[in-house]
Amino acid sequence: MTRLSDLVESGVADEGVALGPLTTYKFGGPARWFVGADDADTVVVAIDAALADGMPYLVVGRGSNLVISDLGFDGLVIRLGGALSDASIDAEGVVSAGAAMPLPMLARMCSKQGRGGLEFLVAVPGSVGGAVRMNAGCHGSETGDWLLNIEVYRPGVGRISVDRSEMEMTYRHNSLPAGDIVLSACFRTEPRPARQSEEVMRAITQWRKENQPGGTFNAGSVFKNPTGMSAGRLIDSAGLKGHKVGGAQVSRRHANFFEADPGARAQDVHDLVWDVRIRVARATGVELEPEIRFAGDFAEFGEGQMPGRDIGKREPVREGD
Repeated sequence: MTRLSDLVESGVADEGVALGPLTTYKFGGPARWFVGADDADTVVVAIDAALADGMPYLVVGRGSNLVISDLGFDGLVIRLGGALSDASIDAEGVVSAGAAMPLPMLARMCSKQGRGGLEFLVAVPGSVGGAVRMNAGCHGSETGDWLLNIEVYRPGVGRISVDRSEMEMTYRHNSLPAGDIVLSACFRTEPRPARQSEEVMRAITQWRKENQPGGTFNAGSVFKNPTGMSAGRLIDSAGLKGHKVGGAQVSRRHANFFEADPGARAQDVHDLVWDVRIRVARATGVELEPEIRFAGDFAEFGEGQMPGRDIGKREPVREGD
């Protein structure tokens, strides 16, 4: 018996759970093992079991920047929920939020209690853990601008608190060790009338409706913006709006969004990312870096390396949004 098999026997883990419904693309194969973690203790037990068995693990929040292989994930997938989705605000305006707390809900909760600063999170479809991990941001603000401290599980060490000053947080980057799993985070806020915060969020939401594709299967921004440039404009300048590979295509509304048809495969998105990256590099000399992540095994597209930070084999894996 393995440690993961023991978790199945005890009812903590399941086998062969479909992962497509956990992502915004809605496709991908099953997890070999799956744990729905409603608290931090379950996260610790699950990760320790995976490490003891030499298995890769993937921690999933809302799956908004994640592409699961059509073959699934040959390891452990941990879906955060339950108490890890809770949040509260103290008398000084410090927000404490679990890693699974949806960011739009967090922004609106703060607004209702007269606290401002986190309104930009209404436009980020991920969760707190993923936002901390990738320093998510938009409309001139980033997670690291408001972060005070986090609690992580560091395998081999335990649950520890990490202050913002101990982390280097730059554009879509956090210097946390790869194996650290974010369990919760604390943010500062500032006093702001609810009506003012609501106006800010309404303007952000309206901008998204006017400039980004809605009502489609997508994973948000596909590529990071190169310094001083827009990934979407670079893709557009290469004439790639509407460019299609299989059931996936570059959005005609915003070129840094890749939409999937109902019958599309994860491999189609993977290949489109790689194809666009090649074409943009040839047309502009700029090599785009993917922001979305790929989990599991994918066939190579043409020559060279995979387009993103492919997750699988035996490496530890962090939060998906």
